[in-house]
Amino acid sequence: MRTGDSVTEQDIACVKRQFMTAGKKISVYPSAAPDMPVMYLNTFSEEGDHVYQLLRNLARSDFSLVAISNLAWNHDMAPWGIPPISKGDMACTGGADEYLELLVQEIVPRAEELVPGKPAWRGLAGYSLAGLFAVYAVYRTDIFSRIGSMSGSLWFPDFREYVFGHEMECRPEAMYFSLGDKECKTRNPFLKTVQDNTEAIRDFYAKAGIDTVFQLNSGGHFKETDGRMAAGIAWLLGK
Repeated sequence: MRTGDSVTEQDIACVKRQFMTAGKKISVYPSAAPDMPVMYLNTFSEEGDHVYQLLRNLARSDFSLVAISNLAWNHDMAPWGIPPISKGDMACTGGADEYLELLVQEIVPRAEELVPGKPAWRGLAGYSLAGLFAVYAVYRTDIFSRIGSMSGSLWFPDFREYVFGHEMECRPEAMYFSLGDKECKTRNPFLKTVQDNTEAIRDFYAKAGIDTVFQLNSGGHFKETDGRMAAGIAWLLGK
């Protein structure tokens, strides 16, 4: 199956390999050729199949995708603990370092046994809190060289200051940021900062010489989420 070919559910079922570790469900979509890039995508539910299907039509070259689901979202993706930011919301309990260790030490090695050859490079991407986690990860590990933060939760308290005040373990080759143009239009004092923070963080990395882009999409946080993920990953694959 070549990149650019239309992909059916049957095609995906034939390609996909899966395993479980520490309660996480890992879906591996291997490249056809060896030694291709491997993109890791943390997902809220199980969006991997649809994102992979979209990517087969968007990407200009071959790739492997590894989608991780069944995450403890407000724990695994949060760099530190914060109380609920709105009524009915859940607290974030700061398990990102613990999850990142699992990702690097167990998930990555096992996933890469299922792809042909060795990765040309590794990327890490995610949506919402997983977009926050993707940026945080470069301050804690050096194995990811391209980062995608799609509608990333960069409103997270003190995260902008963390970015400006800490050294990265690995300086990425490329970083992709996106938001919906309505995401900051809210009375919530945290969420309303998301666009200012995202643009400031993007500018900070650009001034450091990292190839970055910020894409402003139409709509709010929950519009065309899979398409936004696929677009960001396709941009990273095309660099």
